[in-house]
Amino acid sequence: MRTLILSVLISILSILLIPVLIICCIIKYSQPLILIGRFGLHLGQKILGISLDVDGLERINRKTSYVFMANHLSFMDGPMLFLLIPHPVRVLLKKEAFRIPIIGHGMRCADFVPVDRKGLKGAKQSIDKATRLMKEKGYSFLIFPEGTRSRNGSLQPFKRGGFFLATNSQVPIVPVTIKGSFELMPRGNFFIKKGKIKVTFHEPVSVKGFDRNNLSALSKKVETIIRTGLD
Repeated sequence: MRTLILSVLISILSILLIPVLIICCIIKYSQPLILIGRFGLHLGQKILGISLDVDGLERINRKTSYVFMANHLSFMDGPMLFLLIPHPVRVLLKKEAFRIPIIGHGMRCADFVPVDRKGLKGAKQSIDKATRLMKEKGYSFLIFPEGTRSRNGSLQPFKRGGFFLATNSQVPIVPVTIKGSFELMPRGNFFIKKGKIKVTFHEPVSVKGFDRNNLSALSKKVETIIRTGLD
């Protein structure tokens, strides 16, 4: 029932968003879209009965841009972290997500970046665009280095794209461990259970000394930190 109520809420907010979206796209100012999105996420959390146990936010400097990297257990992970991260944060998302009516246009207007995961050229263009946005607008970016949600709750191999973004931008990486969201909404499930999710923001990892030649070492370092939170 809670999931159905949330679905109705999203539909209503999407309709109400249309005039705001048009105006924001015309004047190229996305902050109202971000505020409405955060309001919807707060309301959705209450409706679903999701409680969040958050640790480590004090480790984040609000004046510094980061690449946040988290394990990916559930469809809820992205919206939840977007709500928690105390930064103007944007997300690299598979391009299919931008086909969602109204919401997809809103994400483009708000500088969310689509990624074509089937081609190296498209992925590079996405990384280059995200790098430019970080430098020009001071955004942080949220990345799920596994590339897709886990099918069984286990950590999957990391892809390199997010690490290219961090080294290109020369900003620290914040490893983030999520626990509990898989049990509430595993991959393939539409309905969300009531419960608790634990989110740990670890110490930022410097990317100084890393480049495309030793990305595997950086990836392993971040993966090990995220895994310690799972263990």
